[in-house]
Amino acid sequence: MSAREVPVSESAERAQPPRILRTEVRAARRRLTGRVRKTPVFHTSVDGPDGPVPVSLKLEFLQHGGTFKVRGALNALLSTREQTGHVVVASGGNAGIAVALAAAQLGRDCTVVVPESAPHTKVAAMWAHGAEVLWHGTSYAEAQQRAVSLAAERGAEHLHAYDMPAVVAGAGVIGLELEEQVRGRPPVLAAIGGGGLIAGLGAALGRRRQIVGVESEHTPALSAALAAGRPVDITAQSAATELLCATRVGDIAFDIAQRHRMPALSVADDAISAAREYLWREFRVVVELEGAAALAAVQSGVYTPEPGVRPIVVLCGANTELPVV
Repeated sequence: MSAREVPVSESAERAQPPRILRTEVRAARRRLTGRVRKTPVFHTSVDGPDGPVPVSLKLEFLQHGGTFKVRGALNALLSTREQTGHVVVASGGNAGIAVALAAAQLGRDCTVVVPESAPHTKVAAMWAHGAEVLWHGTSYAEAQQRAVSLAAERGAEHLHAYDMPAVVAGAGVIGLELEEQVRGRPPVLAAIGGGGLIAGLGAALGRRRQIVGVESEHTPALSAALAAGRPVDITAQSAATELLCATRVGDIAFDIAQRHRMPALSVADDAISAAREYLWREFRVVVELEGAAALAAVQSGVYTPEPGVRPIVVLCGANTELPVV
């Protein structure tokens, strides 16, 4: 079933989001030095619809916590001016893991509010990093509302999972690494989700390289926003719980995508599952479904690189159940 747009009242509209400058991404890189991994790039070829396709795989799933989101979480906690001993975040999975890990590294308490649909594997990882986990609602949006009120009740710092300047700047450090690791200016394909990753890449790289966003056909949050001219809520259904991510793209990501004319490609769940299985079969690499979304665009033919172009594919997360591979 395809996603449908849910009307948003005018009162829900937000002011113009802050613009994240490349200088802020550079500052994030300095802040994160020694705290995150500079993940490697693997140049190879993968099966495409018409034969082998040369690609450069950014192995970001090797990041601490198995997710790129650790970069943004640490940058946000390190750059805040008024630090409390407690941080609260709403998450369907990886952001909760990232903030829990970052808080533990900095000696701070962490509470993650998760929707009832949150995968047990990811909740267990939050616990492993010492976080308190509270269930609330059936969607990320409901969990987010509770996280905001809970932070106020406890006098804690509230972090947004993806729509926050420091979080976006932290993710953007991936773009600075790619400039050093890959020659030329090939396009970069990355999963959209709530938009933190593509926003960070856009902030870091500007129009130096084309950023191509990839989303599941069941959660076309960026596609819906670009069509509507503003971020909108969507409803989505998918048999894969890992793909039940944010159903509204962040304001920062939308602004960057719109200004940079960033394409948003939709791929089928089956294609994403096939790409993940391919990574395991051919390379013994285990990623979660969202982590394989960008590769699925290449392998399914939804994205076809120009002749002689080797696109960069970001494999962004590895928090999944091994038995489903």
